[in-house]
Amino acid sequence: MMWTRLTAAFLILAGVGVGYFIYTSQAPGAQFPFRFGLDLAGGTHLVYQADTSNVDPADVSEAMDSLRDVIERRVNLFGVSEPLVQVEQGGIGSDGGQRLIVELPGVTKLEDAIGAIGQTPTLDFRLARTVGTTTMYESTGLTGQYLEGAQLQFGSGGTGLSNAPVILIRFTDEGATRFRTITEENVGEVLGIFLDNALISDPVIQEVIPTGEATITGAFKAEEAREIVRNLNFGALPVPITLVSSQSVGASLGAEALDASVWAGIFGFLFVAVFLVAWYRLPGFIAVVALLLYVVVSLALFKLIPVTLTVAGLAAFILSLGMAVDANILIFERTREELLNGKTLHDAIHEGFNRAWLSIRDSNLSSIITGVILFWIGGTAIIKGFALVFVLGVLVSMFTAITVSRTLLLAVGIGNSKTARFLFGNGIN
Repeated sequence: MMWTRLTAAFLILAGVGVGYFIYTSQAPGAQFPFRFGLDLAGGTHLVYQADTSNVDPADVSEAMDSLRDVIERRVNLFGVSEPLVQVEQGGIGSDGGQRLIVELPGVTKLEDAIGAIGQTPTLDFRLARTVGTTTMYESTGLTGQYLEGAQLQFGSGGTGLSNAPVILIRFTDEGATRFRTITEENVGEVLGIFLDNALISDPVIQEVIPTGEATITGAFKAEEAREIVRNLNFGALPVPITLVSSQSVGASLGAEALDASVWAGIFGFLFVAVFLVAWYRLPGFIAVVALLLYVVVSLALFKLIPVTLTVAGLAAFILSLGMAVDANILIFERTREELLNGKTLHDAIHEGFNRAWLSIRDSNLSSIITGVILFWIGGTAIIKGFALVFVLGVLVSMFTAITVSRTLLLAVGIGNSKTARFLFGNGIN
């Protein structure tokens, strides 16, 4: 019994400590602040249309994944907190094209948001073909999708100038393979290098290039070459994109949504607490303490992981709170049944937890499986955020219902008197 009471005291002190951590981490400049999504913090929602008309249908998915990675890397360079960049396939009622969704929390000026994305260039290599007296360029399929990096050097680079800027580009392994194939099959042909559909260099393939490195030369100045290198390293887009819609969510609207969600959670918790104490008496009070520990532990996890909280995420958090209450109710009802069968209070608590555990385990396991599936196949960040918060909440609620509630009940140690049995009854017995 002494060990149980020490464990209960430790749990309560740990909960107080975690609560203090949550409180102090909200100060300006805190290391672990809460991170809020676009709907709570305000920000900008951008939709870009991707032009995949020149991409092989089999490579569209890979090109869009590369586009998403490039834009996300570009946005992160501008210090935007928790950006969301995702690919969306056009469905019913749309043009069926590929779209890129960009959400930038905290950026409420559209011009700043568009500037953060920037006009990253599209780089591609095209073979020159002469049709009559006209030179046409056909795509080789080698684009900025396969670019690993770019570097500025100074040399002749075939321009005749001893100190002309030369841009050295390196391809990925797959890009190097494609580049080697192109040079093997087209020795003596002109390979045009296009940046944003503008021809910047048209070197002749003199020999097979197996190394995955190439140079871009042209009549550009040093500053222009530096800008090209910088943009390429930020990420040359594998496909062109066009901004088709933009929406700004004001910080005031986000604050109102956050306040409404917080107050909804507070009132919901209070109503549940009143019900538990009024109906289940002492076990209900202990359940309220366990729920308070559940709240502070969950919020601490949201900070440490960290989890980007949205309105959907807060809804999942409140839902998992209700499931924690459900587990406590199962335990209390099983304990009351054992008391009615004539067992002592201590034995009834042990047996009540043992009988309730299987039901709690199975119901929570099915909820966790559902949450994992939602997170795995969820098509949007809203669904994934809901699923993540929900699964975390269910796991924490299982811990508080089984470990914390049980420890606190056994630590009370009020004997087996009529008063004790009354305190462990319900609202009518």
